Amino acid sequence: MIEQAIQLVGAILVLAGFAGLQLGRLHVTAIPYLLLNAVGSGMLLAVAVLDREWGFILLEGVWTGVSIFGIARVRLDRSQG
Repeated sequence: MIEQAIQLVGAILVLAGFAGLQLGRLHVTAIPYLLLNAVGSGMLLAVAVLDREWGFILLEGVWTGVSIFGIARVRLDRSQG
């Protein structure tokens, strides 16, 4: 039951970021958008690891990693500019 709650919250976070992007409220390089993706996909990744769902581990692992990389890139660009 707790796994399903984690899945739902993770999915809602990822979808909230996507909706914000599509509605023009967020930008692809905005920290809030990237954080929604990183946290949401990280939650989905944790459940996938527990359930040994290899396809979802790959998908959510890459999604989490790319989002974290995006956050780091934005922060680095801001510190240099």
